[in-house]
Amino acid sequence: MADPVLPYGRQTIEDDDIAAVVQALKADFLTTGPTVEAFERAFAETVGARHAVACANGTAALHLAMLALEVQPGEAVITPSITFLATANCARYVGAEVVFADVDPLSGLMTPETLADALKRVRARRLRAVLPVHLRGDAVDLPGLGALAGEAGAVLVEDAPHALGTTMTFGGVAERVGDARHAAMATFSFHPVKTIATGEGGMVTTNEAGLAERLRALRSHGMLRPQGSEPWWYEMHEPGFNYRLPDILCALGLSQLAKLGRFATRRRALAGAYHTALAPLAPIVRIAARPSWSDPVLHLMCVLIDFEAAGVTRRRVVDGLRERGVGSQVHYIPVHRQPYYRARYGELHLPGAEAWYDRCLSLPLYPGMAESDVGKVAGALRDVLSI
Repeated sequence: MADPVLPYGRQTIEDDDIAAVVQALKADFLTTGPTVEAFERAFAETVGARHAVACANGTAALHLAMLALEVQPGEAVITPSITFLATANCARYVGAEVVFADVDPLSGLMTPETLADALKRVRARRLRAVLPVHLRGDAVDLPGLGALAGEAGAVLVEDAPHALGTTMTFGGVAERVGDARHAAMATFSFHPVKTIATGEGGMVTTNEAGLAERLRALRSHGMLRPQGSEPWWYEMHEPGFNYRLPDILCALGLSQLAKLGRFATRRRALAGAYHTALAPLAPIVRIAARPSWSDPVLHLMCVLIDFEAAGVTRRRVVDGLRERGVGSQVHYIPVHRQPYYRARYGELHLPGAEAWYDRCLSLPLYPGMAESDVGKVAGALRDVLSI
């Protein structure tokens, strides 16, 4: 039997995680119970925010953020083109128009320069929010982006599913992704390939009590229970959604969150091993650039490959790696290229995003990997590229 293929990412589920879920299954509440609040409190403490609101998934987290800000039809939201579809789609869910920002071609991140260019394309629309993405786990320049957004009358909402555990240093001050010092809110995902897993799940963090209250109401049909009212009484002043995260999944999230330090240490060690193992493949292969302020817990090991110089297509590299037991993925196809957005906004030339997409490839990275697996990946890549 052939050796299994190393996936680009996967969950790490251990016996105590299973025991936590079993205990939740035996408890009185499978959903809307005390484990949800326990997970929220622990998460808020972990990232350093005052409030955390759990929800069904990372896309729901983004949608709730737009609803909580009361973004209106016809208003504008800026997102980078290098991201998952949900970052842009959440603006369309509330009728807002998307303005795509370019990215740095070596890091894939929105920068103050690319945001400034996108601001010129907002035109007469009212700009409500800027959604920078902490791609791979590396943090964007939050103070720089926040200053530009503030001057334009907008707020930041950090799209942070890749960056749980990432720390930053701005002006000599240590910060954590999700602490919402520079943003109205930060959103997270607990999809199985992310740093911690709940199966599906999401979280929104904020330091504003009013936003937290709106997020909690909107995730549960818009229901409010006025203080001092009858125990059965509820009121709906605006429609919300069923975006709740069940206690069963929050039990898994609590168990996983307790391991974040270990997972972070392992991911950083594997990233260091990749830096060593891939160094001989330069300049054909280079690891995505890391900003000086960012100390990431990488969700993705993205490399940039000069396929033209190597004389091989990306498809041939992907297939050749799989033949050698190594999985890979592409993060991401520029969202402005998607048929829906091309039909809505026309052709858009974003050279940084195009250059990133033309060269990017994500290699296996997850805590269950052995360091020998990093050597296997590097060796397979060297063979496929004939370096």
